[in-house]
Amino acid sequence: MPEPSYPNPNVEALTRFQVLIAMAATAVLLLICARLWLFLDSSTEMLPLNWSSSATLTGAGLGLGITAASSLLYQIWSAYRQSADYYLELVIKPLALPDLIWLGLLPGLSEELLFRGVMLPALGLTWFGLAISSLCFGILHFSGSQQWSYVIWATVIGALLGYSAILTGNLLVPIVAHITTNLLSSCIWKLRS
Repeated sequence: MPEPSYPNPNVEALTRFQVLIAMAATAVLLLICARLWLFLDSSTEMLPLNWSSSATLTGAGLGLGITAASSLLYQIWSAYRQSADYYLELVIKPLALPDLIWLGLLPGLSEELLFRGVMLPALGLTWFGLAISSLCFGILHFSGSQQWSYVIWATVIGALLGYSAILTGNLLVPIVAHITTNLLSSCIWKLRS
């Protein structure tokens, strides 16, 4: 596999400890934002999280589909490939294989709770709410002006996850999809590297 070319060669490599702390801190911050939103806006009800095997399977299938689409996009869109390599090199390279479980769980739970669990119902389970929450999700993944393609991808995936939440009325579906996508994508990249 050829070495990725990074738009910002001045970015210093992170340590395993720094990545794990950043993941945990970001997850806690997003959870606090979700809880604060619910506290300040008492009219917002969080999207329900109902445990069922069908919701779990639907989420896992969606996650597999997202991972396959990402792999295809990686092959055919060079700007996306460079953005993904930059992000994955920065975040995943320092992690040990067991750490990838946390990479799947922490963002999958905290981001879905905020963006699909709280923000989407607060803005409305409509196309407007879906568009705004997806755009905010995409912006969360912004890591520099050279990484615009990754933001576009994250926005599209945010819309897909949001649509699955609206369609099923169950927050478990996008949570499982997000966790599945993060776990599979990071394992595939880690094993290839």
